Amino acid sequence: MEKGLVIKSTGSWYSVKLENGKIISCRIKGKFRLQGIQTTNPVTVGDSVIIELQEDDNGMIVEIEPRKNYIIRKSVNLSKKAHIIASNIDLAFLVVTVNYPKTYLNFIDRFLVTAEAYHIPTVLIFNKIDLLSTTELAELETMVEVYSKIGHRCIKTSVEKNINIDEVKSEMTNKTSVFSGNSGVGKSSLINLIDHSLKIKTSDISDTHNQGKHTTTFAEMHELKFGGHIIDTPGIKGLGIIDIEKEEIHHYFPEMRKRMNDCKFHNCVHVNEPKCAIKKAVEEGEIAEFRYENYLNLFHGDDTSGFRESLYAPK
Repeated sequence: MEKGLVIKSTGSWYSVKLENGKIISCRIKGKFRLQGIQTTNPVTVGDSVIIELQEDDNGMIVEIEPRKNYIIRKSVNLSKKAHIIASNIDLAFLVVTVNYPKTYLNFIDRFLVTAEAYHIPTVLIFNKIDLLSTTELAELETMVEVYSKIGHRCIKTSVEKNINIDEVKSEMTNKTSVFSGNSGVGKSSLINLIDHSLKIKTSDISDTHNQGKHTTTFAEMHELKFGGHIIDTPGIKGLGIIDIEKEEIHHYFPEMRKRMNDCKFHNCVHVNEPKCAIKKAVEEGEIAEFRYENYLNLFHGDDTSGFRESLYAPK
């Protein structure tokens, strides 16, 4: 028996790095498919596993150690509920762009709510700042102000101009990080600049739709020269939540959570109730109006296709 770390998944085969540094190809023992795991893949990148070495120098995964968390998205296979992208994450980076392409605020807030729900710290990277107009830079500063105020580290970056790349690198050191965001925001180019030994595939923005082309098919873990690991994930177009009741969503908006005990009614959900401290804070500018609107969208389940497309989930 050997213990190892899953660093790449390509469907039925997994690359596992053993404690001695050797990387071998492994399959999973059939029993995992009988345990009622409602996903397309019972094993994922980031898993700590126990393997049996085979005569052909490959391995058989016979046990998965408990996960502290995992990131998952809706599967294209309708017979299964979801597809696990990666597990055991110390820090999530959400790469967003004010333009080229535009990252929408409801996407950002869905991501932050899910990460907050499962206690995964998230850093916001505002990329491609060298391309922004004066108006777009003002919009950026407003976003940074709002998200910094509620406790998120915000880093403004440019790959072309090498702006603040060292700040991102410092956050990643000795951690297992995952980079997420819409396709085309520059995740792969950013990763390659952070560690020149990595050769993540990149692709240009589509001229027709101003959207990024998918360049990563499977999640893959890379060891960083300066310490730690990064998991490169497929482009994710929408994030959502499963197994969280809508009455609990406000717990995962930090600026709402700290004020909810000031509402007149203990079961206030901050929609139509009188003497609501949250609505008062919105009116007084203490809570950003767009954050409250995104809360209402989540509460009412608006745009459920995007809302439920991907999520963070606990063990």
